[in-house]
Amino acid sequence: MKCRMPVALSILMMTAAALAAAPPPPAPSTEAPVRLDSGLITGAAVSDGGVRVYKGIPFAAPPVGYLRWMPPAPVAAWNGVRACAEFGPSCVQPKPLMRGEIGKQSEDCLYLNVWTAAKAPGEKRPVMVWIHGGGCTTGSGSQPYYDGAAFARAGVVLVTINYRLGPFGCFAHPLLSKESPQGVSGNYGLLDQIEALKWVQRNIAAFGGDPGCVTIFGESAGSMSVCRLMISPLARGLFHRAIAESGGAHGRNRGLRDTREGMEPMEKVGQDLAAKLGCDKESDVLAALRAKSAEDVLAASDPAQGLFGKGIKWGWIVDGWAIPEDPQALFEAGKEAPVPFLLGTNADEGTVFTSALPIKHPAGYQVLVHTLYKEHAAEMLALFPCANDDEVRPALNRLTTVQSFVAPARALATLHQKAGYKAYLYHFTRVSPHNRDRGMGACHAGEIPYVFASIGRAPGFTEKDFEVSKTMNACWARFAAAGDPNAPGLPAWPAYLAATDQYLEFGDTVEVKNGLYKAACDLIEKLWASRSSGKAVPAQP
Repeated sequence: MKCRMPVALSILMMTAAALAAAPPPPAPSTEAPVRLDSGLITGAAVSDGGVRVYKGIPFAAPPVGYLRWMPPAPVAAWNGVRACAEFGPSCVQPKPLMRGEIGKQSEDCLYLNVWTAAKAPGEKRPVMVWIHGGGCTTGSGSQPYYDGAAFARAGVVLVTINYRLGPFGCFAHPLLSKESPQGVSGNYGLLDQIEALKWVQRNIAAFGGDPGCVTIFGESAGSMSVCRLMISPLARGLFHRAIAESGGAHGRNRGLRDTREGMEPMEKVGQDLAAKLGCDKESDVLAALRAKSAEDVLAASDPAQGLFGKGIKWGWIVDGWAIPEDPQALFEAGKEAPVPFLLGTNADEGTVFTSALPIKHPAGYQVLVHTLYKEHAAEMLALFPCANDDEVRPALNRLTTVQSFVAPARALATLHQKAGYKAYLYHFTRVSPHNRDRGMGACHAGEIPYVFASIGRAPGFTEKDFEVSKTMNACWARFAAAGDPNAPGLPAWPAYLAATDQYLEFGDTVEVKNGLYKAACDLIEKLWASRSSGKAVPAQP
């Protein structure tokens, strides 16, 4: 649903969008152009496997000027042939906590990329749409380890997307809500993801993809986005399978106008940011905010990174429209999308985040556990003990991994199968040479290059790494095609049942196991149930 606006303003915005979306001069190409609903494009050949990649395809109008903090608008059509050989800019963002350099950045960031080995339209290959992580604050669909060539060689049409981040994707304000026909604001980055899925429905057949067989998948904030798309009425019917890697529906969610779990409403955060930028006393506050440079907005927004980073925690908002209610509650009510669901975690999710905690001794660790878990602290300390300084970091890692990742994944698998749908649970334990050298273990995001089969022939990787990567890539591709990761030549992967609590471990061996951190997960779920009943219990980190 699009915002209604005065005709003159609409014309001005369309003109600006058309100018911003004007294609670069066409490059010579022997390729037959691909016809989209917005115009013709060409791509580039990948080195092997008959794969072509189309980079920097605009899927919405540039969200700049009057379009800053509005739902995504249609992309302006172009004449001639647009050469899509370079990635589009990523959203303006701070330096990422752990994901390397991002490259070119701009508010004009709503671009996606497509890899395909299809020879012609109409082949109806399964489609996978990757939603990158980065805490809703950093990241890009064009980062090297998201290369889709291996998936394309496996028969998938692979799409990676950008979306608005931080103060550009999550900013809310009472005046923006008043401007909206739905009476809400914020969640612009989530609406970008939905717009990209609508683009896939309209255009993916031109690349040989099947719009009736779309899998959304993502990691960290991308995984959290997958879980929110699963409960958003605006995304219903736009995808048919879902994969969530290291991020779920549990945890703290900001409200639009209500305080939730100690976090102030996002409209209040927006009012504070407007005052910080000196726009709150202007006669037209929104015009003044939209006139500020992207750099000024980013600097004032003070984005927090990681689970324990300082600053403003930007993220998707329970607004009553795009996200109708707390995502955990909607899963508990069985109101998620009725699609096959593959999800899981890594063995050492916590190592990336706990380095931000200034805790070095057992006494500090015990204070933290008592602060978080109060009357249940003794139970948690028995499950995650720490007797000396050398055990502090490992204990913090295990506690964070289970509390924030393993327990939420198991809970979602349980709820999804209880609702009558298939779920498949995994746990990734393979430690890459790079992460082994850094002492990070099988850390947060460590599975990504294995899933994408983008680990390369770098020094240190062994044949075992390539075997694990080949298996994971094949399982993900099979799940996208069939809604089930099982096939001849692949490991047997049982659908999740709470009674057996089975999962597939991808590690030095690939095998079915059961009961991952069972006692701790049982206790954490008991605490969540107490929270739902209104009792005072610790919030999710």
